[in-house]
Amino acid sequence: MSGAGGHPYLAIPGPSVMPERVLRAMHRPSPNIYAGELTEMISELTAGLCKVARTEGRVAIYIGNGHAAWEASLVNVLQPGDLVLIPATGFFGHGWGGIAEALGIEVQLLDFGRNSPVDMNQLEEVLRADTAHQIKAVLATHVDTSSSIRNDISAIRNVLDVAEHPALLMADCIASMACDRFEMDAWGADIALAASQKGLMVPPGLCFLFFNEKAQHARKKIDRVSRYWDWRLRSDLAEEFYQYFCGTAPTHHLFGLREALNMIAEEGIENIWARHEKLARAVWAACDFWSENGQLRLNVKDPENRSRAVTSLHLDKPNGTRLRHWLEKEMGVTLGIGLGMATDDDPHSSGAFRIGHMGHQNGHAVLGVLGAVEAGLHALNIAHGSGAVDAAARELARKS
Repeated sequence: MSGAGGHPYLAIPGPSVMPERVLRAMHRPSPNIYAGELTEMISELTAGLCKVARTEGRVAIYIGNGHAAWEASLVNVLQPGDLVLIPATGFFGHGWGGIAEALGIEVQLLDFGRNSPVDMNQLEEVLRADTAHQIKAVLATHVDTSSSIRNDISAIRNVLDVAEHPALLMADCIASMACDRFEMDAWGADIALAASQKGLMVPPGLCFLFFNEKAQHARKKIDRVSRYWDWRLRSDLAEEFYQYFCGTAPTHHLFGLREALNMIAEEGIENIWARHEKLARAVWAACDFWSENGQLRLNVKDPENRSRAVTSLHLDKPNGTRLRHWLEKEMGVTLGIGLGMATDDDPHSSGAFRIGHMGHQNGHAVLGVLGAVEAGLHALNIAHGSGAVDAAARELARKS
């Protein structure tokens, strides 16, 4: 008999759990797109988004996913033949590079694998060697959703400054925005990317591009950007509501976004970061106990290099896939696949899986997922250490 009756639970790293408040805000008839409440909220939305990103800069809102944000970030400041440097730490760094190459942009890849963050010494070496400053931008992934590696954006800015290199610093914060601490202005990012379906707790369909004055200056040097991707038309030059979206607005997504931003403001971004820190450490505490006398292992060894939004894990193949299937069928819990984690020994990533703990999450939700995972390990006779859920509970009970 299946134990998956009742409400299913999605513990993947996006789309994340949507709050009832967000769903209720979206559950309404189609609004007037020419006047009234919808058209009056744009300044409220842009101000709220910039507060989350910790920037005094501007933001453009696009109808699209994270891949759309990648393309928008590139076409506004780069042109075919330009060179970008990508310090990749997982699947998504390579993905951003693929979008760049498709646009005719040259890519210099600095691959750090899938277990370690960017090595600042190697990065500095490459930047210092570029004496002609051919590298126009450094494309850094703050949190790689596949590997769960968290990179130090502030340290990358410091390397650029020490090397006296003028390249733009572009930060992919799609997995990290409103989960892991990110401070665009204080850390020196010129462009930051985000999307609606993770820490911002809104259904997939919106992406956001934050940009500062240096990035705006770079935009002025680009002769031609398509009307759809041009961020100027969605910010500085927009006079009518529809121009912010290059046509009909994503009406119900905007109502949901406004409610999500209200929730974020009520809790406070510092408190949100602290909550994600506590929940992540509870997950890691459980994983540490499971790994004793067992096959489970965390993908990233050093906690300081781990995302607070997602944890990437490994079992012996094919146990990652077996565990995911059992949990979905018997517990009603869906874990993330081992995206981008294929190896010669495990070409189908059947040993890898991910636990998402981003956005609208709390202690009882995380304990429920961990308890379900423990049940799966028992049911499938996968060797593991004992006391994991108890360790997670102690971590949650510990004073911050």
